[in-house]
Amino acid sequence: MANALLKSETLADTRWTYADYKDWNLKPGERFEVIDGIAYAMSAPSTFHQLILADLMVQIGGFLRGKPCKVFPAPFDVRLFYEDDESDGDIVQPDISVICDREKLGKEGCRGAPDFVVEVISESTRGKDFGIKKNRYREAGVAEYWLVEKDAVYRNLLVGDEYRETVHAMEEGLELEVGVLPGCTVRFRRMAGKTV
Repeated sequence: MANALLKSETLADTRWTYADYKDWNLKPGERFEVIDGIAYAMSAPSTFHQLILADLMVQIGGFLRGKPCKVFPAPFDVRLFYEDDESDGDIVQPDISVICDREKLGKEGCRGAPDFVVEVISESTRGKDFGIKKNRYREAGVAEYWLVEKDAVYRNLLVGDEYRETVHAMEEGLELEVGVLPGCTVRFRRMAGKTV
């Protein structure tokens, strides 16, 4: 029934909550995010996307081994503005989430804003990742947000209630420090120039 509702013509008029989301009877491999109450279907990621995601997870995960912050790859539910099941209308699945406040972790995912989020950009998600998701991450208080694509890394640091963005060309030798994880440097040497 949920799948029929998600594909119905009334989708734009429907505001979904976490309570609805939990009841969706999705087929294996089907994934959705809910942003400001609106459901967005997620397609399977590309090979490039998964290579980058795996490389970032190895680097960040290795740095965090034995430390209090924890890193989670998608699919992992993040309820950005956690209140309760009936009112939560933002359930996202960032490609990488780093959570340092263990109180935010529950059996169903993260309840509140992660400290650090990475989205690996696909053509199908580019507009959403640079637009509505970036705005919701900022509003929720995600301290650092990276958007990684084949040609560049967009690094956003929360200063006050606005993101300050710096753009770094994806080239051999690019290294970036994660501001919210002192001492964590991500090396992009294996990623630059990949076209798969």
